[in-house]
Amino acid sequence: MATVIGLCLRVKLKHYFPPHYKVDIKVSPGSHADEESVNKQLNDKERVAAALENPNLRQLVDECLYSNEL
Repeated sequence: MATVIGLCLRVKLKHYFPPHYKVDIKVSPGSHADEESVNKQLNDKERVAAALENPNLRQLVDECLYSNEL
């Protein structure tokens, strides 16, 4: 779930900040067994783009963002 939560945060922040801002999403040290891998996934723009091309994952992210706007 850490990658899904991080992906939701990345997409949400991307909507609020201008394109020239750099956003890094990182898992707190010691909070995940594979934190280095999660951090790498969340900050690699090709991996993020590929994840958002997956219709099921995109729907999950959209639902996450929509539920926060209520």
